[in-house]
Amino acid sequence: MAVSEREILDGLAEIINEETGLDTGSIRLGKRFADDLSIDQSLMAVIIEQVATKFRVPVPPAAAARFVKVGDAVAYIQAAQG
Repeated sequence: MAVSEREILDGLAEIINEETGLDTGSIRLGKRFADDLSIDQSLMAVIIEQVATKFRVPVPPAAAARFVKVGDAVAYIQAAQG
């Protein structure tokens, strides 16, 4: 069964919260990982690893490199779960 955009966003927000302490309510689709959420490349690698585990989707480096905004990651996860 496909997971909704909202469920993916909530799950991703939980992961980001666990790794950064950011309030889950502040994590929205249009937020940029680096500029708005201050997530650097090493922290992003940890988050991507957890995303792959939580949502059971492979996230190759080429795909992860396109995750500029939270919405990019959500769209990728949703499409990968197809």
